Amino acid sequence: MSSFNEMINNITPDIYRNLKLAVEIGKWADGNKLTAEQRELSLQAMIAWEIQNLPEDERTGYMGTQECHSKSIEVPNVLFKSDAVH
Repeated sequence: MSSFNEMINNITPDIYRNLKLAVEIGKWADGNKLTAEQRELSLQAMIAWEIQNLPEDERTGYMGTQECHSKSIEVPNVLFKSDAVH
């Protein structure tokens, strides 16, 4: 294959699942350990494939909305009384 993009376009859902599993467990299906370079390239291929084929909320690294829930809940000050002198 002449380019990374061509390779991504040739990844099937089955190949994607195999890449994802290999990255997750650090081994290929035959039991051989991924090298650092193989893990990095496989992860890059996974992410590129996901961008083209999956909705955002199903992609690797998706964290949802990032709102602090504690802002909506008032937490009482149990350490100091409000009339305490500092």
